[in-house]
Amino acid sequence: MLADEQGLDLVEISPKAKPPVCKIMDYKKFLYEQKKREKTLKSKATKVIIKEIRFGPQTDDHDYEFKKKHAEKFLQDGAKLKAFVFFKGRSIIFKEQGQILLLRLAQDLEEFGKVEQMPKLEGKRMIMFIAPKKVK
Repeated sequence: MLADEQGLDLVEISPKAKPPVCKIMDYKKFLYEQKKREKTLKSKATKVIIKEIRFGPQTDDHDYEFKKKHAEKFLQDGAKLKAFVFFKGRSIIFKEQGQILLLRLAQDLEEFGKVEQMPKLEGKRMIMFIAPKKVK
């Protein structure tokens, strides 16, 4: 056969075609290049970074402002923000305060990011996601 004479492999490219398509090539080199291509594609893919900011239902203004500055920085760096209010013990009775706090944060960060998921109560946590706005 031609492939044996050249010291290469006969590789079936598309078995469903009539007649099946085959190619004479070095199969090991083909696999190596395919892995290399996949690796470069994987390295170019954007990695989503999620940063978390935790509040209590009675977070005071100074702490709120401090955490808001960190949230701005995270969004400007292109990371997603997961803001959550953690209710300890019986503080779950303050869920409205937690929701108001998260909505206030969303409003304050409007120029840096948009709300991806509105505040939602999951167990003892009220969670909200904010995605960064695309930088032009």
